[in-house]
Amino acid sequence: MTIYDLKPRFQALLRPFTTWLFRRAVTANMVTVAAMLASVAYGAWMLLAASTLPYLLLPLFMFARMALNAVDGMLAREHGQQSKLGAVLNEVGDLIADAALLVPFATLAGVSPQLVYAVVYLSALTEFVGVMGQVTGAGRRYDGPSGKSDRAFLFGLLGLLIGLGVPVLPYLNPVLILLLVLLALTCWNRARRAAAGAA
Repeated sequence: MTIYDLKPRFQALLRPFTTWLFRRAVTANMVTVAAMLASVAYGAWMLLAASTLPYLLLPLFMFARMALNAVDGMLAREHGQQSKLGAVLNEVGDLIADAALLVPFATLAGVSPQLVYAVVYLSALTEFVGVMGQVTGAGRRYDGPSGKSDRAFLFGLLGLLIGLGVPVLPYLNPVLILLLVLLALTCWNRARRAAAGAA
């Protein structure tokens, strides 16, 4: 069970907005690239800001990014915009956006940069393994327990607490270690089910 399981309900809420974008000639690839560039810009703000404001607003940005990710998928599937280029942009854009939004946590006082970088690496690996399901006929794998939506929720919550001045930094390293364990388990689950193929 992951937050990803709520995606159908989330998509239903966004469907009117998606239709509105389609009628204005906005394409899935436009949304994908916009979400990636916005994430890079937001990550740069987190790195360069002299205050914790970008951390405080991170949950809102994470929610907006998840919405855009859902919208680009619906534009592609429901409005005939699927393409090989779009598939590549979607996967690569997510990896770039994840790294841009997570790396700034490595600069926080008392936080181990190595742990943050390990989380970025394993996060990318989970998505790579998920894509391998398409190669084996098992379909794109989104198995948990730590999918993209779950990580967005966790780091959004951490950002909110940091922005509010809650003293969570001393506990961030243990949280990252736990997340690494969950990411490793996610890789295993996705690899096992991808290897099972269409069966």
